[in-house]
Amino acid sequence: MAHTTPLRNPEDTKKTHNLGSLQLRHHESNQIILIPTPTNDPNDPLNWSARYRWYIAVVVCAAIFFCNFLAAGPTVAILEITADFYGAPQENPNFVADISKTAYFFTTTALMQGMGAFFWMPLIIKYGRRPVYVSSFVLYTICAVWAGASMTPGSELASRIIMGVAAGAAEVLAPLTLSDIFFLHERGTVMGVYTCALSAGVSGGIIVSGLISIKHNWRVIYWVSTALIGACTILVIFTFPETIYLRDDTATEAIRSGEETKVDMAKNEVTETEEAAASMVIPEKRSYLSSLRLYSGIYTQESILTLFIRPVVLFILPQVFWATLVMAGTIGFLVAITSNFGSAFSEAYNFQPWQSGLCFIAALIGAFIGIFVGGKFSDWVADIQTRRNGGIREPEMRLPAILVSVVTAPLALVLYGVGIHYKLHWICATIGLGLINFSIVQATNISLVYTIDCYRPVSGEITVTQMAFKSALGFLLSFYTNTWVLKSGYLNAYGAMAGISGGLLVLGVPFYFWGHSMASPGSRSFRGTALILYLRPGILFPKLSNMYRERFS
Repeated sequence: MAHTTPLRNPEDTKKTHNLGSLQLRHHESNQIILIPTPTNDPNDPLNWSARYRWYIAVVVCAAIFFCNFLAAGPTVAILEITADFYGAPQENPNFVADISKTAYFFTTTALMQGMGAFFWMPLIIKYGRRPVYVSSFVLYTICAVWAGASMTPGSELASRIIMGVAAGAAEVLAPLTLSDIFFLHERGTVMGVYTCALSAGVSGGIIVSGLISIKHNWRVIYWVSTALIGACTILVIFTFPETIYLRDDTATEAIRSGEETKVDMAKNEVTETEEAAASMVIPEKRSYLSSLRLYSGIYTQESILTLFIRPVVLFILPQVFWATLVMAGTIGFLVAITSNFGSAFSEAYNFQPWQSGLCFIAALIGAFIGIFVGGKFSDWVADIQTRRNGGIREPEMRLPAILVSVVTAPLALVLYGVGIHYKLHWICATIGLGLINFSIVQATNISLVYTIDCYRPVSGEITVTQMAFKSALGFLLSFYTNTWVLKSGYLNAYGAMAGISGGLLVLGVPFYFWGHSMASPGSRSFRGTALILYLRPGILFPKLSNMYRERFS
């Protein structure tokens, strides 16, 4: 079971917890403790108004929505795109094989979204969020125009590959930005909105693209997308500030170890920490133009090489490895579905592209429901256990909520495979689409927030690790989907996918019981992991080894 600490006196909580253990509620008043601890600096993102912070969250979610909007949207017109580049079915005897070639336009974009994260992450940590937001979205807009205007398969493929690299920045920037501007107890909900936008972008792009294809050429999909992405880019350039903030964590560490002075939070008494902070000189609030500077300095002295290698090394941590497989086993199978759903619905139900696209309305509905079950519900589950644990929050306390997806994810894939194979009523496969999107939002949000809570000092690199390897594994799944389905049929192929996804998700149960011991610096399992983290990179990368010793000791 998740590690519990029944002691309620802060003097009794001085023992060492794992990296994710935090005193989230005050021992006397049961009031929420703000983590991270906000400063008196008006430029501290945690001091910005709730309305402004939620505006930034909306822009962030719009950014990730539009990145996936164009990444998957044109797949609804895959038959038309294949005919345009390789010839119509009546004049092209290899048309079926050429559909697989056209699918590479979209699967490579999905792959490069993850691989692009490795490129962007060192720049995000070293130079801040804003420069990467602006440069990646300008590049993304250019690629949207390029893809829409391409006249050869080679040009189209090149534009989509670079588009994926540009879109990869938003996938890793969003969780980091939301962690910058929201407190720990708020992150479950806001991260639920993020994962919903991540998934809904695929569904929304397919729905809109399908409607466009009724009376227009597939290239119009790119022109509409360019307008939407361009509008988002303008918002990023003129309204999105730098959110990274180098704060002094002394007060936060005092709260974590239970060494804060006794305080009656219910009566809003001032603590010694607050008095000390009040005596400090308060910086002036940055002006609007100053907040929009493209370059605001260097935020770490670590080398780009160190920052690049760190996410790769983190993949061997048990929690990160499991969470990455969860993302790959849900999002990857959705990529697999979208890579050939147009031809599947056309073959099974004689649907036009716009009709197939409208079936993804169910996916949108599933994603929105997943916000609550993966965000607010998981926060509620974790908060109940936090109250019972004397106010100490353990990362594993939100894991029981993932049991919902243990049922819905396999069920979704079974419904889709059975519906297409037996040509059952189209609502069967459509419900499958809704449930798989629900499971993506619910399960990936819980697993992502869980790993971030476990290894908070390297939360950015944790996110990159999961996104990158998820995209690589998802690409492999989608790459072989058409071949797999042709050999095994929809029933067997998606039945196997259902078993894989269920097996990956149910691994959350042992992490709930023993995850704390795996992440505890004093445990044997952590020491075994640390041996690899410390010694092997230490031979080739001494500075990287020292960084891990400092952060995980």
